[in-house]
Amino acid sequence: MNNLFGQTFNDTLKDINLKPANSINLDGGERTISFLAGSYLLYKSLKNITKHPLLGLQGAAAGGLLIYRGASGVCPLYQRLGIDTTDPEAIHISETITVNAPREKVFAFWRELSNLPKFMAHLKTVTETSDTTSHWIANTPGNLIPLSWNAEITHEDENKYIGWQSTTGSMIENAGKVEFIDTLNTIGTQLHIEINYFPPAGSVGKGIATIFNGLFEKMIREDIQSFKNYAEHADFMNYAGLQIDN
Repeated sequence: MNNLFGQTFNDTLKDINLKPANSINLDGGERTISFLAGSYLLYKSLKNITKHPLLGLQGAAAGGLLIYRGASGVCPLYQRLGIDTTDPEAIHISETITVNAPREKVFAFWRELSNLPKFMAHLKTVTETSDTTSHWIANTPGNLIPLSWNAEITHEDENKYIGWQSTTGSMIENAGKVEFIDTLNTIGTQLHIEINYFPPAGSVGKGIATIFNGLFEKMIREDIQSFKNYAEHADFMNYAGLQIDN
């Protein structure tokens, strides 16, 4: 039985290319666990190698593989399966809505970024720090992870287009744009909205990505759609100087 196990294990070792064929595919947390587990297994195996030589050698080899996995950040098995835990999945949102308000008024409301939390539940505050820069704080489901970032407006065409992105060093990389188009009757406005969030790499990024790919993404999509209702609310009507029906 031991000989059969040993032969199978040795065959597996031969099949594994220890030279990193690609870039690092393990995040920091998984590397640490692999290194510690490998070190412990190697220690226990060498300690008992005189009592159980075959099992001791096999355990030492397995421990060495785990140490290599942790030290190099490369997992050959993950390479074969196409798994990369350093690259959390981003979310890409694209929505189109139409509101019954003039394009100039809708643009002005969105351009004043501090207005966004009025209808976007996933945003706690947006503070404008200059004509083109701002600080954003997000509400996450259960407030599990505090998220904030700085952003700058990268492109603006008055009454037609706003584009922004997070600044260098922000916890969350993100970018977005909104296009404002007259409806056929020129009374309303069609908004084409695109928002992209890119969680950071590593264990924290994996945790954030878990939120993004579930409830948080759902919140953002609902927030965008909720502007249709907010545009008929008294607050927006007063802001835009529109007549409120009694």
